Amino acid sequence: MMSTDFQTWATERLALIETCLESHLPALNCAPERLHDAMRYVVLGGGKRVRPLLAFAAGELNGADEARVTLAGAAVELIHAYSLVHDDLPCMDDDVLRRGKPTCHVKYDQATALLVGDSLQSLAFQLLAESRLTEDPYEQLEMIKHLAFAAGSRGMAGGQAIDLDSVGKTLSLPELEFMHIHKTGALIRAAVTLGASCGNQLDDARLKRLDHFAKCIGLAFQVVDDVLDAEATTAALGKTAGKDAENNKPTYVSILGAKQARELAEALQQDAHRTLDQLESSALRLKQVTDFIIQRKF
Repeated sequence: MMSTDFQTWATERLALIETCLESHLPALNCAPERLHDAMRYVVLGGGKRVRPLLAFAAGELNGADEARVTLAGAAVELIHAYSLVHDDLPCMDDDVLRRGKPTCHVKYDQATALLVGDSLQSLAFQLLAESRLTEDPYEQLEMIKHLAFAAGSRGMAGGQAIDLDSVGKTLSLPELEFMHIHKTGALIRAAVTLGASCGNQLDDARLKRLDHFAKCIGLAFQVVDDVLDAEATTAALGKTAGKDAENNKPTYVSILGAKQARELAEALQQDAHRTLDQLESSALRLKQVTDFIIQRKF
């Protein structure tokens, strides 16, 4: 019988992801050694791995083989890691701390950090292309297409462009939501879709419910991040606290205030739970990951 203990379940799957990432990243003795050392530095041994956990939970909901979901989750995590390396560069958010240690361009140099991001993105798509993740080759192509869309100009990269253009401006709540549906939400939605796609065939109604759930979680994740940036310490965050206010960036806290931002996160959490209740099979793990995203930080 499946254990309902979330912490045990999550710890076991985090170990699977770490092993997968470690085995697929180029070895330290493989040339060019400095680049490969930097790739391993930014990916291994850190991060909450929320996106792979969502992929595992969606895969479990849809009867997916865990080994296949591990590869899909690792691919999404590689895209996420690349985005953090590029976000921290001086031309973007210009940060010196990530996951409690010096950022890639500080530890190495800016050129290496740029190449690390490029290489991690390529490796993500290599993983999706070289492994059999579904019984239907067309469905696997759709998974590759979905991740590419989520990472590109109509997804994460586009959201970052809007974010950079919004510095010093006052955004409305819908404008802020639009930005984060792309910048943060697109990759979270991809993690859920890819995890579920490793399992049984998804009909349109089920896919729409899962996507709505993932949209709620993607926004809630960002709301919580904004509250933390305003209220938590650098030591607790593992990255520089207060950067959003210092850089005059529009956030959920700057628009709503911390109290209303927390209330919005809780409303999104409830919407996510209601959506999962409409699914035929048990969505226990997705609910647990949802609660982890919301509650771990307040």
